[in-house]
Amino acid sequence: MSFETPATVDELLNYRLASLLANSGAMTTRVCEGRYGITRREWRLIALLADYGAMSPSVLAERAHLERARISRLVADLIAKKLVLKIPQPTDKRRASLDLTARGRKLHQELFPQSVGFHQMVVAVLTPKQRAAFDEAMRLLDAHAQKVNESDASDAKADRRHGGSRKANNRLGSGDVPVWR
Repeated sequence: MSFETPATVDELLNYRLASLLANSGAMTTRVCEGRYGITRREWRLIALLADYGAMSPSVLAERAHLERARISRLVADLIAKKLVLKIPQPTDKRRASLDLTARGRKLHQELFPQSVGFHQMVVAVLTPKQRAAFDEAMRLLDAHAQKVNESDASDAKADRRHGGSRKANNRLGSGDVPVWR
């Protein structure tokens, strides 16, 4: 395996991170769904609201690294489960902040220590020096990926304002090899 010159999909950073997330996140997913009746994404929103306090849906979407439309559905589900409440802004009734209910805070207090336990079980295979190196590598990769993403060419983005979608940008070229524009 090579990070410098991946030869297969199994060697790509994002694929390996997705595999790690799937394997390490399975424990949390089972607990979230089995004991608490929430999804892993709903848990992410609850944890962010617990850590950072009330915020707008747009800020929550940004912090959760999810699209605004997905956040709307997740928030609606969390409101229906009485874990999150929507607080209208007094100056603009079209805007609102989201915050945890008492029930949402209680869930966080119960579930977060379990998530920490799963985290510790997974990273226990690394020595303290390896954990520090991995943490630093993740910090560097995340910061650099954010810079790369911000400088990416705009012609590769979907024009959703005019009916575009990600799928519409996939055009097959010669030899049926996908060409992304």
